[in-house]
Amino acid sequence: MEEDHHYYVYIMASRSHVLYVGVTNNVQRRTEEHREAEMPGFTGDYRCNRLVWFEHYRYIGNALSREKQIKHWGRAKKIWLIEQTNPTWADLSDAWRKDNADLSTPLRSGRDDKFE
Repeated sequence: MEEDHHYYVYIMASRSHVLYVGVTNNVQRRTEEHREAEMPGFTGDYRCNRLVWFEHYRYIGNALSREKQIKHWGRAKKIWLIEQTNPTWADLSDAWRKDNADLSTPLRSGRDDKFE
């Protein structure tokens, strides 16, 4: 039986729209780590604690390629990407943190690749 894998390319933003692009195998956990500034670095220094965009991948190689692609984009293109699915820059992780959140429902995703 084939095991399902989940990888996410994501963009975190500060209230002033400083952007951070990353990749993870658990977007919910990683978002909380950014929110709590658990690891020193860019996102903690610039308070990039709002999940504003992400895509789901089955293969880590595809996720890493996409992360690299987006990191090389200019700021305007990253903003365009976010605003295609999240024009108000809402924090997509808000629902996960609510006491009554149903974490068994699929995460919102912009992409689901089928092959490597």
